[in-house]
Amino acid sequence: MPTKPTIARIWRGRTRRDLADAYQAYLQAEGIPPLLKTALGVQQLREDRAGETWFTTISYWPDIEAMTAFTRGEPTKVHHLARDAEFLIELPERIEIHRILIDERGLR
Repeated sequence: MPTKPTIARIWRGRTRRDLADAYQAYLQAEGIPPLLKTALGVQQLREDRAGETWFTTISYWPDIEAMTAFTRGEPTKVHHLARDAEFLIELPERIEIHRILIDERGLR
């Protein structure tokens, strides 16, 4: 399998601020492990605002075919976790798929 990602799959969801810590724990226990087993890499981001918290999960893939195999079909279809409706303000309706044009990770 190639080790250089060419595709980034981005999911975003928001929850009430008082539920953010619980949702983060749930997302990390249920949503992230399947990605860690299959994707080339995964990032999870959190932005706390006054009354809500946004979560962004970015997974990195060698190509569309690998991502499609993981999603078992349409890669832009959102696959909600069992308790997402309990935590999220609204269920996300889409996934973003981006081609990676520059992948420079020379962090200093």
